[in-house]
Amino acid sequence: MIELSEQAGHKIREMLKEEESPENLYLRVGVQGGGCSGFTYGMGFDENKTDQDQELTIQGIRVLVDKDSEKLIRGLQIDYKESMMGGGFTIHNPNAIATCGCGTSFRTADEEGTPEKC
Repeated sequence: MIELSEQAGHKIREMLKEEESPENLYLRVGVQGGGCSGFTYGMGFDENKTDQDQELTIQGIRVLVDKDSEKLIRGLQIDYKESMMGGGFTIHNPNAIATCGCGTSFRTADEEGTPEKC
């Protein structure tokens, strides 16, 4: 469902080690309505797993995806890039037919008639 590049997995494990109780944390990946193009990505650590979550283990990292986000991020590829200006996660979503210039907002074919707001 979700792919993490080797660099992304390394960075996430590094970030987990900096947390107070890393053994209790999941990486939560999902989307929510909003942004310029219709949906925005969300990614962060969470202690709470609900019955609406699917749990995956990717490169030894426990990942949660909520049922509402699942169909929108199937096939999602997360990478981490370093540059002279710093580093950051990049996301490639094969379900997105349009993305905003900010890179954090996208639209799927189901929302194809929605006007772009950027």
